Amino acid sequence: MTGIVVAGCAALAAGLLILPAGRRRLSRPRSGRPGGRRTRVLLSVLAGLAVAGFIGGPWGVPLGVAAGLGTERFLRGREPAEVRQERAEALADLPLGADLLAAALQGGTSVDRSIAAVADALGGPLGDRLQRVARSLRLGASPPEAWAHLAGVPQSERLVAAAVRSSASGGALAGALERFAGDLRADRAVENEAAAQRASVLIVLPLGLCFLPAFVLAGLVPTMVAILRDVL
Repeated sequence: MTGIVVAGCAALAAGLLILPAGRRRLSRPRSGRPGGRRTRVLLSVLAGLAVAGFIGGPWGVPLGVAAGLGTERFLRGREPAEVRQERAEALADLPLGADLLAAALQGGTSVDRSIAAVADALGGPLGDRLQRVARSLRLGASPPEAWAHLAGVPQSERLVAAAVRSSASGGALAGALERFAGDLRADRAVENEAAAQRASVLIVLPLGLCFLPAFVLAGLVPTMVAILRDVL
């Protein structure tokens, strides 16, 4: 039976290595990380071995294979921490990027050169995406196609819509960018205030848990002991 379990888990590992990797959630091209895939396969095989060894019998191998495949799919669907960090950095730079782009446009610079200058000044994930927007505009791409490079940045929909609308109607983009940056900062201030209020509420719980036993021991217990002495 042990040989069957090992053979089944080996087949599971081979199948997981052959299966195509899931589509990445960011449109930004990233260098492959084979170590992450190997870790995912290793954890899946260990899960399959654990289930097969725990159940045993004729159902151990198929259930172990199913558990391994399910573990691999679950781990593949999880968003990597670096992707979340990249998205957070891009969101943090978005108000500043909008202000810089508005200032460059007000100075009379063309849209593609303004975007390229802001991308060089910002750097990071948002700068990389803006650099691709500027390059696409220079190569003759339509504004919707060029600004689609910001699709993975949270809360960038209004910026993209304003840029596309400005290119179609000829309206001033700088004013829309300034309003967009102001709205982002206002929303962030509201979120920070709400987080501070939640933190102040959560702080009360450990303080109460620490204060209540001390109050019982220092206040109620001596009183109850004194009463019991008088009664007994």
